[in-house]
Amino acid sequence: MRSFAVLRTALYMSCFVALCAWAAVAVRRYDEAIGISLPDWLAAVGYAAMACGAVLGLLCGASFAIQGRGTPAPFDPPVAFVASGPYRLVRNPMYLGGVALLAGYGLVVGSFAVLLLAASGAGMAHLFVVLVEEPALERRFGERYLAYRRLVNRWLPRRPRSHVAHRGHDSAQRTGA
Repeated sequence: MRSFAVLRTALYMSCFVALCAWAAVAVRRYDEAIGISLPDWLAAVGYAAMACGAVLGLLCGASFAIQGRGTPAPFDPPVAFVASGPYRLVRNPMYLGGVALLAGYGLVVGSFAVLLLAASGAGMAHLFVVLVEEPALERRFGERYLAYRRLVNRWLPRRPRSHVAHRGHDSAQRTGA
């Protein structure tokens, strides 16, 4: 079952990355009309952002497939609540990884249009999370999700309030409590 989840995750994530890459290439035609050029030195920052975003996305996908026995796709979600791996630090690391990957590409190729695409993607992700994902997770996982939400920020990582709180939360996650 988990190996099938890993294969589905790889397929869905590959399709999503391909779609984002197509959109990024497509919006580059607007750079001339926008007329904002980025300094060449930002390419190094872009490569770092792309690498971090890719690693974060892969870790998130692996967490969903292995621990959650599902995928990141809303139509094929994990069957178990995932609050480990990157999800210990922030509630939506996959979106952060995707935005970092897209924005990094914009910096590498010097495209302000791609940066605008990344920013609009971040805005759309926020609306989707607040209006659709969070209410669905609350209905599906109840108090487990609410406790997790109290401990972990939506977008900005923070230090755990206490080691004991996280250890107890992880234990509940492992036992399915």
